[in-house]
Amino acid sequence: MIVMEPVVLPPWLVKGVAVIGEHRLRLLFEDGTVGDVGFENREWKGIFEPLADPERFARVTIKFDTLYWPDDDLDMAPEPLYEAAKANALTPAAAAA
Repeated sequence: MIVMEPVVLPPWLVKGVAVIGEHRLRLLFEDGTVGDVGFENREWKGIFEPLADPERFARVTIKFDTLYWPDDDLDMAPEPLYEAAKANALTPAAAAA
């Protein structure tokens, strides 16, 4: 008999994103963490420079379990996003609002 171990996914996989302000996102992760992440003070340089435009930044979506901007074919590593969201985590009631 073959016994299959349950697959445990990393907690930092991005499962949901909502734009909640200029350069501000609410993120949902695999482990249920919901938190707000602000990019207001980020210096948008190099390949990320187009995201300095709030309208372009707001076109964010999810691809391969992380943030993705299809206009520029850009993504961000999910691990630091997860840490930032945990530092600004919302209660379930606040996340539902």
